Amino acid sequence: MAAGSQPRTVAIVAGEPSGDLLGSLLVAAVRRRDSDVRFVGVAGPRMEAAGVEALYSTDRLAVRGYVEVMRHYFDIVGIRRELRSRWLAHPPDLFIGVDAPDFNFDLERDLRRAGVKTVHFVSPSIWAWRPERMAKIREAVSHMIALFPFEAPLYEAAGVPVTYVGHPLADMLPQHPDRMLAREQLRLPADRTIIALLPGSRESELKQLADLYVATALGIAERRPDVLFLVPLVNRVTRLLFEEAMARTQMAMPNMHLLFGHSHEAMMAANAALVASGTATLEAALLGCPMVITYRMPALSWRIMWPKRRLPYVGLPNILAGEFVVPELLQDQATPANLSQALLNLVADSLVQRRMESRFAKMRVDLRRNAADGAAQVVLQLLSRNP
Repeated sequence: MAAGSQPRTVAIVAGEPSGDLLGSLLVAAVRRRDSDVRFVGVAGPRMEAAGVEALYSTDRLAVRGYVEVMRHYFDIVGIRRELRSRWLAHPPDLFIGVDAPDFNFDLERDLRRAGVKTVHFVSPSIWAWRPERMAKIREAVSHMIALFPFEAPLYEAAGVPVTYVGHPLADMLPQHPDRMLAREQLRLPADRTIIALLPGSRESELKQLADLYVATALGIAERRPDVLFLVPLVNRVTRLLFEEAMARTQMAMPNMHLLFGHSHEAMMAANAALVASGTATLEAALLGCPMVITYRMPALSWRIMWPKRRLPYVGLPNILAGEFVVPELLQDQATPANLSQALLNLVADSLVQRRMESRFAKMRVDLRRNAADGAAQVVLQLLSRNP
């Protein structure tokens, strides 16, 4: 920054833990190049640690599904109204929406109409469902930052400025995951079959999935009592929800190890994983962990959302591959019997495991492009064009 010039202010909003991670990487990359850029907005602990002044926590926006959003509607709308009023009265030099498209696009549109440049970091899945959102994106977004290679042509065709930067997770996760090292770090036996259970990071996901995951583990343990289960959970609330699900079984589960965090180590250590659909499926793929993908949501949300899909699969590894590389058992198909059988089949079939791992290795190479630096370059270029 030139001597005597005023620091630039960037407003930023992330709406869930995965957005908090991506936002923190972007903020850190920008501040490495210009430490005087000030960030303020909706942030989680990682973004705060990177230097974001948090007006609200990402936890306030971390709601998924139509029904769940309606339950929290007034709180979410109130936060957006307050942010809009604040930033229209005192415009930032730039606004960055980190994912959370249903929250951020309306805010971006209003700010852009007022002359604020807007960046959206992480393209929504218009290639998978709700393609009609492109019209709103064109109105709301000054520049889209895309994480997957097939996204950029869609925006170019629609006339939306776009930069493909690769995926930050591919940069930050180990290039050559080491299962034995991960087991050593977690003090786990080298010769046991280990299955990681990842039921999601949101409280709403644990409420939907915890009982299903526990019942699935019981089904596996009845047939393979030697299997160890690792359950990384993001905070005390999600851990409590999972513990309550375990207590409802009224059965001892000595092979179930609950962890605070350490999800990456758990996935590296595991022979296979049961992963809730979302960013964690990409993390598992980048860490070379064979997996089964599952998800459940309230029935009404499912009936509204499912017909809007454009692809036959929902898991990011399958979307990237363009085919079913990973089994997906969703909603009514997501039963303890189906999931336990799918996982037992996977840990018993070394050929299928190797095929998955090979496809995952290619994804890791394709997405590893120093994404945070690429995104920071977009942000700094837009800031430099402001008067």
